[in-house]
Amino acid sequence: MEENRQLPLSLRALDRLSWNFWWSWSAEGPGVFRDLDPEIWEQYEQNPRLLLAKTSEYRLAQMATDPVYVERVGRLGAEFDLYMEVKTRWPRSGASRVTPEHPVAYFCAEYGVHNSLPLYSGGLGILAGDHLKSASDLGLPLVAVGLLYRFGYFRQRLRRDGWQEEYYGETQTSDLPITLIKNQDGLPLLIELTIRERPVRAQIWQAQVGRIPLYLLDTNIEANDETDRWVTGHLYGGDRETRIVQEMLLGIGGIRLLRQLNIQPHVFHLNEGHSAFLTLELARELVQSGSLAFSEAAKVVRQRCVFTTHTPVAAGNDEFEPQLVQRSFGAAYPREVGLDMEEFIALGRSDPDDTAEAFGLTPLAIRMCRSTNGVSRKHGEVSRALWQKLWPGKTVDEVPITHVTNGVHAPTWAAPLIRALYEKYVGTNWSESLCDRKRWEEGIGKILDEELWVAHQLLKERLIAFIRHRSFQARLRRSESMEYTESARSMFDPAALTIGFARRAAGYKRWNLLLTDPNRLLRLMNNEGRPVQFVFAGKAHPQDQQSKYILQQLARWRYDPLVRNRAVFLEDYDQEIARQLVQSVDVWLNVPRRPLEASGTSGEKVAINGGLNLSILDGWWLEGYDGKNGFAIGDQSDPAEGVDVDAADAESLYRVLEQVVIPGYYERDAQGIPRRWIAMMKHSIQTLAPEFNSDRMVAEYAERIYS
Repeated sequence: MEENRQLPLSLRALDRLSWNFWWSWSAEGPGVFRDLDPEIWEQYEQNPRLLLAKTSEYRLAQMATDPVYVERVGRLGAEFDLYMEVKTRWPRSGASRVTPEHPVAYFCAEYGVHNSLPLYSGGLGILAGDHLKSASDLGLPLVAVGLLYRFGYFRQRLRRDGWQEEYYGETQTSDLPITLIKNQDGLPLLIELTIRERPVRAQIWQAQVGRIPLYLLDTNIEANDETDRWVTGHLYGGDRETRIVQEMLLGIGGIRLLRQLNIQPHVFHLNEGHSAFLTLELARELVQSGSLAFSEAAKVVRQRCVFTTHTPVAAGNDEFEPQLVQRSFGAAYPREVGLDMEEFIALGRSDPDDTAEAFGLTPLAIRMCRSTNGVSRKHGEVSRALWQKLWPGKTVDEVPITHVTNGVHAPTWAAPLIRALYEKYVGTNWSESLCDRKRWEEGIGKILDEELWVAHQLLKERLIAFIRHRSFQARLRRSESMEYTESARSMFDPAALTIGFARRAAGYKRWNLLLTDPNRLLRLMNNEGRPVQFVFAGKAHPQDQQSKYILQQLARWRYDPLVRNRAVFLEDYDQEIARQLVQSVDVWLNVPRRPLEASGTSGEKVAINGGLNLSILDGWWLEGYDGKNGFAIGDQSDPAEGVDVDAADAESLYRVLEQVVIPGYYERDAQGIPRRWIAMMKHSIQTLAPEFNSDRMVAEYAERIYS
C-alpha cells in the first residue's frame, strides 16, 4: 500500500487482513476484497495489497460509508481474530514432541499459496500451499522455508501459429504481503554461505499463511556478486548450475535461516529432493561441534529428517555431474562435513562405488532421512522398486518406503455456491469435519437434486463467461481476424457436456491421446443432440520442444470451423484458471501413462465441487475409484507384450465417452434433471471429499511420519 496511506476507520481491518493469506480461503475473504473495486481486483491479479493501494480515495470513502459493506469487513476481521487463536485438531498422540517450541520445518522449492504470490509452477507447489493451509487449520506447529524468486515461473502466450512463447514479470516485493526480517539494529537479517568459492548472502522475507510462517530466502541484494544476485532469479529456469546453487541455498541457507531465527525444529520435512542438502548442513554442524565423526553425525541427522518423493521415474530426479558438485561446493565444505570429495559425492549415488554415476538428490535424501514416502499407494510401490538398489539384499516388498496419499485444501478449492450447500447440509463447521465420512455421507445425501444441479449449472455459466472473456482478450492481443475474435463472445454452450483437461504439458501426461482419432472426436463434439465441449490449459517447460509442439498442434486445431465453438485453450494456466475449471466442469479428464502419475490432485479438487473424474487408474484415482463415483479408462492390468498401450488407452477413452459418459449426462427425466448423473455427483463427494483432503493428509503426516 502507498506509504503512509491510511484507510478510513471503518475499513482498517482490511489492511490487517491483507497481510495474511488466510483471507484467500475464508468464505467471505475473496468477496469482501473484490467488492471494494472489482476492476482493480482483477487488473492486479487479486492482490489485496495492490487493491488497497490503487483504489481511489473516493471509492474508499464510498465503501467506508456503506453500512452493509462495513458490517462485512467487521465480521471478516472478527472471524480472523478468532481463527488466529491457537486451536489444535491434529492427532497429538502421534507426534507429541511437535510443539510450538519444536515445530515441523517444512522445506520446498515452490509454494502455491495464492496466484498473487507467484512462487509456484505446478502440482508440487500447489500441494505445498495446501499443506501449509491445513497445518494452520489443524493447529499443527510448522514453519516453512522456500526461496523468493525475483521473476517466478514463466508466463505463457501463444503466437497465432500456436507456438508457446515465454515471458517473465518481475516480482516487486513492495507489492506483496511479505515482511523483511530485520535484526536488532533495524537492518535486514542476513544469512551467508559459500557457493562457487564466493560468499553469498541472502535476506529473509516472511509471508503469513494463517498461523504458519513461510520464510523466503532472497539473494537479490547489493552485497552479492552480480551473478549471485540471480540465484533466486527464476523458478526452474537456467541451466544445471543454476539449479544446484538454488538447491544449496534452499537446503544449507534454509538451516542457517532457522538458526538465525532461533527456531529449533523437532523434525525436518524435505518435500521433494530439492532441499536434500539441508541434511549435509545438519551433519556439518555436528561434526564442527567437535564431538562426532560424519558416520555418527549422519545417524543423528537421520533421526530428525523425513523425505517425501514425488517422482516415479529415475530421470525425473535432480542429478548433477561430479565436476559441477565440486565446482559449486568447493573443497572446504566437504571437509567441514568430515568427508573427502569422493566420499561426499558418493552420498548422492545409488551405488556409492560407481564413479561414473551422477550425484542425485533423491539417493542423498533417502540415505539421510529416517523415513521416505511416496504420494499415493501405487507411487509407494513404484518407489520401492525404483530405489531397491539402495537396500542391497532386500526384496522390493522389504524396502522401507511407505506412502501418504496427497489431498487438497477443500476451503481453498470449493466454490462458494458449493460451500453454501455444505454449510446447509453438512454443517456450518463442515471444513472442520472433512474426515468424518459418516457425517458427509448423511449430509450430502440430503441435498436436493435440483439444488445441486442449479448450483453446478450456475458455475458452468460462470466458466463459460470466463472462457469467452479470456478468449476474446487473447484473440485481440494476437490481432486475429475480426470475425474469429468476435466469435469468442458466443463460443460454448452452457447446456453441453463440458470436459476439462489442464496440467503440465509433459510427455507422460499424453496431451495428444484425445486426438488419436480426430474424426471420431469431431463426431462426438458436434453431435446435434448430445454435443461435447473441451477446455484445455497448461504450460510446456521452456526447454521441452516436443511438448511445445504438441501444444501447438492442439492450439492450431482451434481454427477448424468444426472445432472453434467446442474446444478452447486457455493461455497462462495458473491458480485462477485452475479454480474456474475445477469448480465448474462436468467431467475432469486425466490420461497419464501408467504408472507415471505419482498422485495428481486436480481431480481431487473437481470432486470437492461435485464434478466427475474420467481417468486412467493411476495415482490417487486408483485408490478413489469405486465404479460408481466416476469413470475409469482402461484397467489396472499390465499390458501384454507387444501391445500399443497408447492405442489401447485411446480406444478405451473413446468407448467410455461414447457408451457411458455422454449417454449418462444427457439422460434426463420429465423435468429435465439428470437424476442418475446427480446421484453419481453426490456419491463422488461422499466417497472422495472425506478421504482426499489435505487435513487428512497432514494429520497422517503428523501421526505416522513426524512422530
